[in-house]
Amino acid sequence: MDRADVVVIGAGQSGLAAAHALLREGLRPVVLEASDRAAGSWPRYYDSLTLFSPARYSSLPGMPFPGTDPDRYPHRDEVVAYLTAYADQLDADIRTGQRVTGVRRVRTGFEVELQDGRLATHAVVAASGTFGRPHRPVLPGLDGFTGTVLHTAQYRSPEPFTGQRIVVVGAGNSAVQIATELARTATVTLASRNAVRFAAQHILGRDLHFWLERTGLDIAPLGRLVRTPPTQLVIDDGRYRTALAAGRPDRRPLFIGADGAKLLWPDGTREGVDTILLATGYRPDLPYLAGLDGARDGSGHPRHREGIATGVPGLAFVGLEWQRSLSSSSLRGVGRDAARVARRLASRLARW
Repeated sequence: MDRADVVVIGAGQSGLAAAHALLREGLRPVVLEASDRAAGSWPRYYDSLTLFSPARYSSLPGMPFPGTDPDRYPHRDEVVAYLTAYADQLDADIRTGQRVTGVRRVRTGFEVELQDGRLATHAVVAASGTFGRPHRPVLPGLDGFTGTVLHTAQYRSPEPFTGQRIVVVGAGNSAVQIATELARTATVTLASRNAVRFAAQHILGRDLHFWLERTGLDIAPLGRLVRTPPTQLVIDDGRYRTALAAGRPDRRPLFIGADGAKLLWPDGTREGVDTILLATGYRPDLPYLAGLDGARDGSGHPRHREGIATGVPGLAFVGLEWQRSLSSSSLRGVGRDAARVARRLASRLARW
């Protein structure tokens, strides 16, 4: 059976940052990636996705984001290329096409179960992100709706929806961006329980992330204080606020029921709808930890303190939302959390 100092599960931005940090601590990680390349979920996001942070604030440790304009907002495909290049220059054992099906405790640490084998290790870093677990909330009448129901994980471009009547559910960045994009060729409503709240992308001529870094808010250790993440702000340079003000898309409270392919709105009207698109986020995708008692709570969320599992010695997490700070799950922030986790694991393994 193969053995490793540490097994990192996932080779997206979190897994690559974890591998870099572990190498700096003198450990030799094996990184296991279920897909065919080391770029995480980025290749599967919608075509028009761009980062909310400029290139200068969107790097993993040890490799600046390339390009001549550090103030541009990189496109999805640029991020894929960047992560691929980062993996290529990283002196780590990255194994693609290796889906982890389980992790179990043994006397010497853990056995990581794969579809075609096992791998022994002293420690495990779960860095598999959230894309594989789209959140589909219970919504009034949704089970009886006979039209199409999709999650944004399944959305790529507006062309297949041309001419349709669409309701996008959500009030975050992806919901507003996708609804605005769809509204160019379809009739679109943005529906949510909460109002859309905007944050200016530029303040006094500087990008928002400049101020987050300058004030320290981007790295402040808030993870232990945040039990329920605050309502997400939609980062806007003015275009999305303008689009909603013009009714393209229009904004409504959440529907209160469904009758076949018709939705019932709070004002009593019924309206035929072709597609409901759920922009309702994701949850940590950790099914392989089901056999580790104490690793997850009843909702499948990891039990941890700043990325270190509280009930399973030798298990850690990287890339969780609000793991330590506002930027924990982003390209700009994941490296800081990874370094902290790597130091803790290296200290533990030194005592092994």
